[in-house]
Amino acid sequence: MAVAEESHFGRAAARLGMAQPPLSQRIQRLERELGVRLFERTSRQVTITAAGRLLLAEARELLARSESFLAAARRVRDGEKGLLRAALPPDLPGETVAALLDGFRRRHADLELELHELSTTEQLTRLAAHELDIGVVHHPCDVTGLELGPVLRRELGVLLPADAPQARLDAVPLRSLSGYDLILFPRESAPALYDDLLTACARGGYTPASVRHGQGTSFVRGLVLSARAVALAPRDTARRDPPDAPRSARPDAAESGRPGPGRHPGSADVVWRPVAGDPPAWRHSAAWPEGRGDAAVQAFADAAAHALRTTAGAVPDVPARPLHLRPASEFWL
Repeated sequence: MAVAEESHFGRAAARLGMAQPPLSQRIQRLERELGVRLFERTSRQVTITAAGRLLLAEARELLARSESFLAAARRVRDGEKGLLRAALPPDLPGETVAALLDGFRRRHADLELELHELSTTEQLTRLAAHELDIGVVHHPCDVTGLELGPVLRRELGVLLPADAPQARLDAVPLRSLSGYDLILFPRESAPALYDDLLTACARGGYTPASVRHGQGTSFVRGLVLSARAVALAPRDTARRDPPDAPRSARPDAAESGRPGPGRHPGSADVVWRPVAGDPPAWRHSAAWPEGRGDAAVQAFADAAAHALRTTAGAVPDVPARPLHLRPASEFWL
């Protein structure tokens, strides 16, 4: 194209930043490959042939498509286009999920996001198999081969019946929960965290007679109300009520420890109370395979951390605790 536009090999070579002989050789090689003569050459000038004029428009279109292709490849390389496979644990509040998605889309509107709800164990399996690009996991867990975003902490309180004696306390000592069963997520979802929470309870003087398993908010609240059981949960769990929940059953009425409108002290309800002393906590971070942290992955990690801080009350885990796994048997020491 440069030779056709300049009608001179010397000027075309200068425009391309190369010497004239290699340019002449390339043109000759192209003519042999195409089987047509593209230029008539004299000692004074270079004239494009009729065949050359016909192919020039095609050449311009090919060049434009090539530049567009390379630009698209750069966007894919930089995480600005394509598909990002991500996962979140089931316990994140809806407000956190919405804030994360909103923050991520503002930075990568053209990127397709394939989002899954997966436990930490499921996420680690898919990350290892490269079936997932990034996830948000619970610690402690096996982080071998993974890079991590900032570790954030969500302190846990206790969900208990509103008419329980402990509901009158501003903060509940773990040892005061003796006699109650404990509701936890299934151990296979995050084995190390499960053991970590039981260890924290034992250190606080609470060894539950039985551990019941549940994850859905309504199911857990049902167990608390009817099974003489308590659950460890972050404060935002107490705010997750169905839209048609009566005002007296909502946590803003219950958390004060006083009956809400239309509610009497013996009514069946659930309240959340902080744990006294050094409370147990959930610790989250984004995680992705080592060497695969492109711009899209980093943007998702940043959006997850921001959403956890602003909607779920998460704070940096300072001083940072070790991320390596501890023996499950520690609970029994």
